[in-house]
Amino acid sequence: MADKKSGGKCFLVGAGPGDLGLVTLRARECIEQAEVIVYDYLSNAEMLKWAQEGAELIYAGKTAGAHTLTQEEINRLLVEKTEAGKQVVRLKGGDPFVFGRGGEEAQALAAARLRFEVVPGITSAIAGPAYAGIPVTHRGKNSHVTFFTGHEEPEKSGTAIDFAALAKLGGTQVMLMGVERIEAITREMLAHGVRADLPVALIRWATTGRQETLVGNVGNIAERVATSNFGAPAVAVFGDVVTLRDELNWFENRPLFGKRIVVTRARTQASALSEQLRALGADIIELPTIRIEPPSDLRTFAELVQDAHSYDWIVFTSPNGVTAFFEMFYKLYDDAREIGPARIAAIGPATAQRIKDFHLKVDLQPEEFVAESVLREFNKQGGVENLRILLARAEKARDLLPRELSALGAIVDEGFAYRTVPETRDDSGARRRLLEEGADLITFTSSSTVENFMALKLPWPEKMQVASIGPVTSNTAREHGLTVAVEARRHDIPGLVAALRKFFLGPVEDRSR
Repeated sequence: MADKKSGGKCFLVGAGPGDLGLVTLRARECIEQAEVIVYDYLSNAEMLKWAQEGAELIYAGKTAGAHTLTQEEINRLLVEKTEAGKQVVRLKGGDPFVFGRGGEEAQALAAARLRFEVVPGITSAIAGPAYAGIPVTHRGKNSHVTFFTGHEEPEKSGTAIDFAALAKLGGTQVMLMGVERIEAITREMLAHGVRADLPVALIRWATTGRQETLVGNVGNIAERVATSNFGAPAVAVFGDVVTLRDELNWFENRPLFGKRIVVTRARTQASALSEQLRALGADIIELPTIRIEPPSDLRTFAELVQDAHSYDWIVFTSPNGVTAFFEMFYKLYDDAREIGPARIAAIGPATAQRIKDFHLKVDLQPEEFVAESVLREFNKQGGVENLRILLARAEKARDLLPRELSALGAIVDEGFAYRTVPETRDDSGARRRLLEEGADLITFTSSSTVENFMALKLPWPEKMQVASIGPVTSNTAREHGLTVAVEARRHDIPGLVAALRKFFLGPVEDRSR
C-alpha cells in the first residue's frame, strides 16, 4: 500500500467491552498521542481523559434508530482527518473487526492510500459472558462456539443469518446487537429445530457497574425481555454453558455491586477513588467539578520555591501542592539537596506519600488529617516561635493554618502552588447520566468539589445521599443545605472507601469474596 506524504495515520482502536481495566496498553498509548479522536456510543467515554490537551474529540455514536453520523460519513471523516496529516484514533467498542464495521473503515483508508493500524480490543462476545459467570467454552458442555450478529431483521428477504445451520451446529452461540429483535430471532430458532428449553442469558452493559443479566430459555426469553423492559446494548448467550452462572457468577456478587456513586474529584485525580470503588463493584459516574491549574501568580510562587532552603519548615497540605512545588523546584534546580536544611510537614498519608515519591523524608505528620492537628504537633515539638515556615497550598484555602502559626510566633509565607477552577468539560456525558439514571450517593473530597457541584445547579436525584472525606468538607456541604450521610473517619481516599463499605454493608461484609 503506497503512503501519502501527509504524515497522517489512522489507528482503528478496540476500546474493549466497557471496563476500563480491559483496555489494552496499546489502545491507551494511541489515545494519549492522538490529535483527533472519533469515538462511538459503546466506547467508554472515560477513556477520553487520557487524551492530550487540545485533542479534537468527535462523537460519532450510533444507537438503535439514531445515528450521529452515517457509516459513509464516518469513513469520509477518517480519510479527511488523516489526509490532513493528523494522528487519528477511531475508538470503537469491543474489537474493531468483530461486528464493528472496522473492516469497512480500513478499506476506505486503504482506498485513499493512507496509513492505518488496527489495535484489537477485547470483544464483549467473550468478556460479557465471562463477567456474568458464563464461560463460552467448557469441556463438559460444548466443543465449539459461534458468534453471529442479530442486527439484521431475520425475516427480511436475503438475511445472512442461516438459522438452520445454527440449529444444526449447536454448541455455544453468542449473538451481538440483537436484543431489540429477540422475539423474531428466537421464533426463527424454534422454527428451525432449536429446543425451547435451551438456556439463554442476556448481559446488558457487560463488564461495567451497570451490568444486568437476564436468564431464561429460547422459549421464554423474549417474554422476559418485554416484561422487564430489558434493552440494548446487550450480548446474548445460547447454550448449556449458561447453567454454570449459578456457580461462577463472580462479578455481580461484589460488595457494592448495584450501587451507583458519583465521584466529583478533579479529572486527573478521580481515578484513585473510582478504581477502588469499581473494584468493589460500584457503578461510577465520574463528574469532575474542579480542575487543577497553575496559580494566578506563578512568578511569586517560583521565587518562594527558589528560596526553599532558607526556611525551617515546608508544610504541604495536599498531594497537589507537593506536585506543583517539586515540578517548579526541579525547573530551578537539578539536585534535591538544594532544598537545604528545611524540614517537611505533611497533612495526610496521601500528601506524605507524594513527598516520598520525590525521595524525601517527612519529618512531621499528624495523626489527624486536618490543619488543627499540625498546630498541636508543632506545639509538642516546642513551638514555632521565630521559625520561618513556607506553606505550599491552594489559592483561597482556609486561612486557619497560616493565621494560627503566625499567632504562635512563626514567620509564615504562603506559597500558592495551584488553584482549583470549575470544570466546564463533560466529554463523558456524566451530567446526562446523572440526570437520566440518578445515583445512590455522591462523594465530596474537598470544599471546592461541594461548591462547584452546587454551582452547576443540576437537579438533585431523588434519594441521592452525600459522603464527605472529612469535617471541613462536611461543614461546607451543610452550609449549602446538604445532609451528610457518611463522613470518613480517616480523611483520605482509603478512609472514604472504608466508610462507604460500612455505610452500604454494615460492619459485617457478608457479600465480600
